[in-house]
Amino acid sequence: MRGRFVETKKKGKTVAVNKKNIMTRYFFVIVVMASVGIAIVVKASFTMFAERQYWQEVADRFVKENVTVKPNRGNIISSDGKLMASSLPEYRIYMDFMSGERDEKKRKKDQARRDSLLKANLDSICIGLHKIFPDQSVAHFKAHLKKGRQAKSRNYLIYPKRISYIQYKEVKRLPVFCLNPYKGGFKGLAFNQRKKPFGSLGSRTLGDVYADTAKGAKNGIELAFDTLLKGRDGLTHRQKVMNKYLNIVDKAPVDGCDLITTLDVGMQDICEKALVDKLKELNASVGVVVLMEVATGEVKAIVNMMKANDGEYYEMRNNAISDMLEPGSTFKTASIMVALEDGKITPDYIVDTGNGQKPMHGRVMKDHNWHRGGYGKLTVTEILGVSSNVGTSTIIDNFYSGNPQKFVDGLKRMSIDQPLRLQIAGEGKPNIRGPKERYFAKTTLPWMSIGYETQVPPINILTFYNAIANNGVAVRPKFVKAAMKDGEIIKEFNTEVINPKICSDKTLTQIREILQKVVSEGLAKPAGSKQFHVSGKTGTAQISQGAAGYKTGRTNYLVSFCGYFPSEAPKYSMIVSIQKPGLPASGGLMAGSVFSKIAERVYAKDLRLPLAYAIDTNAVVIPDVKVGEMKETRRCSKN
Repeated sequence: MRGRFVETKKKGKTVAVNKKNIMTRYFFVIVVMASVGIAIVVKASFTMFAERQYWQEVADRFVKENVTVKPNRGNIISSDGKLMASSLPEYRIYMDFMSGERDEKKRKKDQARRDSLLKANLDSICIGLHKIFPDQSVAHFKAHLKKGRQAKSRNYLIYPKRISYIQYKEVKRLPVFCLNPYKGGFKGLAFNQRKKPFGSLGSRTLGDVYADTAKGAKNGIELAFDTLLKGRDGLTHRQKVMNKYLNIVDKAPVDGCDLITTLDVGMQDICEKALVDKLKELNASVGVVVLMEVATGEVKAIVNMMKANDGEYYEMRNNAISDMLEPGSTFKTASIMVALEDGKITPDYIVDTGNGQKPMHGRVMKDHNWHRGGYGKLTVTEILGVSSNVGTSTIIDNFYSGNPQKFVDGLKRMSIDQPLRLQIAGEGKPNIRGPKERYFAKTTLPWMSIGYETQVPPINILTFYNAIANNGVAVRPKFVKAAMKDGEIIKEFNTEVINPKICSDKTLTQIREILQKVVSEGLAKPAGSKQFHVSGKTGTAQISQGAAGYKTGRTNYLVSFCGYFPSEAPKYSMIVSIQKPGLPASGGLMAGSVFSKIAERVYAKDLRLPLAYAIDTNAVVIPDVKVGEMKETRRCSKN
């Protein structure tokens, strides 16, 4: 028996310990630890495999990743302070009809609660939805929601269209929809939508942005100033604070700057309406109007209208800056200015245009009235007044055929061949060939002088005429004048001078007198006004059909008028350019009449009179009576 016990000393005494009891206790401890270990492994395996999807979703919800926070895109504002483009939220609204509880008993209980809540409030919800969205009936909404519940949908679209922020807030006030998404099931998906409050006004110039904001802007001012407008992204991460997960801001987003454009909403509206009315009257295909402030180059209005398949007119391209067309007779002003500047002619110089036809290097130059016998002898002033092709081409061919480069150099001296490097993308580069270039023939010079065999965008022609109005100073057209942040100007875009002097003061005085007479006495009378003097030049040109030239099918024409007003102290310059099929085609009657209508309305809008002018001259002002008899005063006032 002694072998089963072990003697140990405890406080000076010898104690016998049973070995079997010790082993039993060790075994029990090992069994318990093994059981716990097995339970842990089983639970871990169950979690890893059976519950994998659930815990993966939980992990995804609470992962502490950095999240990009998009800033608010800046607004685009007109020069008169009106909002022209802004980012406004839109929403799609959905319903989750099913409980998200994981436990089956809890899920059944929660589902019963949801169904009961929806059933009790269905009428109120549908009546409310109908008031917010009148295009759908109460019965439709009721049937629609019941269908979603029967389908056990977790993401059921309640209304087919995107809704505004105001509509979304109204929907959120309805019964059930006002509850937490986990209790009621209602949820909204937000979209940041770029809106233009004035619709098509200046739409192409303002530009567009992609629906996917990550792609940025498409065109126009939106694209050109995307860096300023879009701002800078912020960063956040999720962190558990006080047993709740919160979004912690690491770097706050910086909202984009607001842009102040040069566009005037009122003037833009005037220009668009006048142009579209004329386009419809002429059944024209394309129309352009650009209105510019003479001294600053600020573009106050720019309209680009193209006829669509439905017969209506829309802004599809920025034709004013991109169309590479032969300008026609508006180019004659530049040709005559070169000859005036070089001292070859004076305004009184006489050219015999004969019967309106003149052979030139194997081709025949014709005036528009050649079939009526032509104009005969004309002064330079009269040549521009009646827009004589024969007169203009004869001058240039006589004085420059021996040295065409001198004429081309004269054009370049006025910077008419230079790209404008505008603030917005898409501009065309003027194409004015020199004698050393390919395809420069003997006929090139005379036809170039009347606006053929050259390609110049409308805005470049306007910039040239604007320089004439601006005392010879050519300024770059401008669309944006400042960037603003929190109501303060942070960057200004000042007026840039392209050419400080396109010609001498003498030539400038001569051409300005000629251009005023073109309107007052010549073919451009329809462009004039009884309220003020207008100066400018008409243009009518056949539109080339590319390699086929001018003889394919029905001929299309470009009719235009470019000028400025008032003549004595020019405030605005403007070009009106219309592309139309077939005859008749008249720059004065068609484009000139649009110019006149716009000019008069803009002039009236911009008119500022002294306060004294407001006094009614028919009113009799009685001086204050300070002393005297009241009865006598009344008697005198009656008489």
